[in-house]
Amino acid sequence: MAVLAKIRQRSALLIGVIALALFAFIIQDLFTRGTFGQSSKDVGSIDGKDISFEDFRVKVSNLEKSGQGITSTEAANRVWDQEVSIALLSTQFDKLGLRVGEKHLIEVLKADPSIGKEPMFLNAAGMFDVVKFKDYIKVNPQAAQFISAKEKDAELNAKFQIYNTLIKSGLYTTASEGKLKYEMEANKVNFAYAGALYSSIKDSEVKISDSDIVDYMKKNEKKFKAEDTREIQYVLVEDKPSKEDEAEIKAKITSLLNGRVEYNAKTGKNDTLPGFKSATNIAEFVNANSDVPYDSTYVAKNALPAVDADKLFSLPAGAIYGPYVYGKYYAISKSLGFKAGVNAKASQIVIGYEGSQTQNPKEKRTKEEAKAKAEEILAQAQANPDSFMMLAFTSSDDASAQQGGDVGYFSQNQLPPALKPFSDFVFSNGIGKVGLVETPLGFHIIKITDKQDGIRLATIAQKIEPSEATSDKVFTLATKFEMEAADKDFAATAKELGLKVAAPISARAMDEQFGPLGNQRNIVRWAFDKETNTGDVKRFEIANIGHVIAQYKSENKSGLVSVTMARPYVEPILKNKKKAEILKGKLTGSTIEAIAKSAGVAVQQAANVTLDNPVLPGGVGQEPKVVGNAFALAANKISAPIEGNTGVYVVKNISTVKAPAIANHAEYVAKVKAQSASDASRILPALKNNAKIEDNRLQFNY
Repeated sequence: MAVLAKIRQRSALLIGVIALALFAFIIQDLFTRGTFGQSSKDVGSIDGKDISFEDFRVKVSNLEKSGQGITSTEAANRVWDQEVSIALLSTQFDKLGLRVGEKHLIEVLKADPSIGKEPMFLNAAGMFDVVKFKDYIKVNPQAAQFISAKEKDAELNAKFQIYNTLIKSGLYTTASEGKLKYEMEANKVNFAYAGALYSSIKDSEVKISDSDIVDYMKKNEKKFKAEDTREIQYVLVEDKPSKEDEAEIKAKITSLLNGRVEYNAKTGKNDTLPGFKSATNIAEFVNANSDVPYDSTYVAKNALPAVDADKLFSLPAGAIYGPYVYGKYYAISKSLGFKAGVNAKASQIVIGYEGSQTQNPKEKRTKEEAKAKAEEILAQAQANPDSFMMLAFTSSDDASAQQGGDVGYFSQNQLPPALKPFSDFVFSNGIGKVGLVETPLGFHIIKITDKQDGIRLATIAQKIEPSEATSDKVFTLATKFEMEAADKDFAATAKELGLKVAAPISARAMDEQFGPLGNQRNIVRWAFDKETNTGDVKRFEIANIGHVIAQYKSENKSGLVSVTMARPYVEPILKNKKKAEILKGKLTGSTIEAIAKSAGVAVQQAANVTLDNPVLPGGVGQEPKVVGNAFALAANKISAPIEGNTGVYVVKNISTVKAPAIANHAEYVAKVKAQSASDASRILPALKNNAKIEDNRLQFNY
């Protein structure tokens, strides 16, 4: 009581101390993470043009709410890419002085289905009416605001169309390029060669250091250019069921098969409860004992677990199968009987008409014309059922035409009510039957192609998951490793505790994918936090997986991808270069035969090889440098050693056959033009590559 009295006497002081502590905490948070901690009110800038955080936040929020099922990070990345593209392209539009007139803007708006296909803007002929469109906007302020926002996008889109047209118009293929293409295809060379393959030297005989890889990347910066990254190594301690856990779950589900005696506290007596074998209310029994609710539907054989499908499907009514493993569950199933034709498969030809809800109308028809055409096709299909697929390809107005009319398997109650006539026909007739029905989509010529029998199973499934004791052990191990690795060598500590260090992950600031663990944005954000230092260790709990103990290993500000990421690509190249120097020393001699002998290989022959397809015979593959050198040599001349794709080669020109001159190379100009058709799409990446882009999204906790 004395202590309580003293607390009451000092209550005002305590409140003051707590308030001061809270105030200090808030101030500190403001400085470290809030307004004072941010170096910019903008989320970024592109060539000096700032992107407002507030505008950016609204766009990200709207995209998240758009129903596309994307994460906040995906939304932020998508909006950022869009903002960068708009800023860079807008600068180009302004430099070129691009302007968009009202007519052009209207055409772009018409292309938007929400405007161009809106019934209130269509005239009697079903065409977009500009006057109706403008009149509606005048008397509807909300619509005007909506259209105003659409106009901004439409203006950008229209300018981009003009810009893209200008770019494409500037891409020109000359007659000389066509002539070169012709000569590359038609000129031929015959040569002998001696090749010493890289594979003749073991990889272990040549070593490639990290500095070798960095030097190569610096010489090829464009190929290896990258954002700043953090390298994170980690250990995964999985929270998974032990063998004992699995045995316990199996025993528990097995015990449900037979009846059991259970004490009833209300009556003070023992009750004998029925088991799965003798239960009279199957649905109630399943729902009381299963992690998966009772399903009363009939299931086709191909929908059952593959390993146990044969045994489950052959169960007589009342028989029980199991326990068996079904995914992450132990299960026991009881057969409740069979039913014929629970699923059906059909093909269709849909003939639409004006006013029907046809998906892809090929032509305009009245309802009477559509019916007449449908009856004509029905007669053809009935006379020759094998022609159904081709008739669907050529005549159907439905998207299923691309599959020859096949709509796949479906159950009797699966189709929407509007398609009841279709469903009724299929389930009332046998396989092979061809008939005609009408639905709101139009007239359907139907062919029933298959039916499946089904079995109804009552299944009790209990999830195979770690027990509380197992999860506690996993947590203890993960925590112990986290604490010890903070002060000791990460890999050595993992080894001591029987854990494995996974391959390090190189993450960019706005990544959310974390190697094989998928979306782990919190780990990446931690690695890029200003408070995280090199060597720091942190444990992350991941639902349904376990614990990740991560270490921020290093930072890469070089502007190049990490050595770890580049090595699989660069190492073989550098190894081949070192092997080439060794092999060149073996390719000596004054004749091609002597050179081949010195290298311990045979002289090979290549006939009628072209520059357009520079493939060496015998499965060697493409060797453009080798073939190019063969073309460059005079007859009977021998080349110096050539570093190819698969080895080092020496070639001797036997003969070069020049193609006859032709007056017109238009065909080959067209080929070159087709090969460069996508060149216009390289403009935006080129603009991004040369732009000064500042990305502050991390400051705003994205």
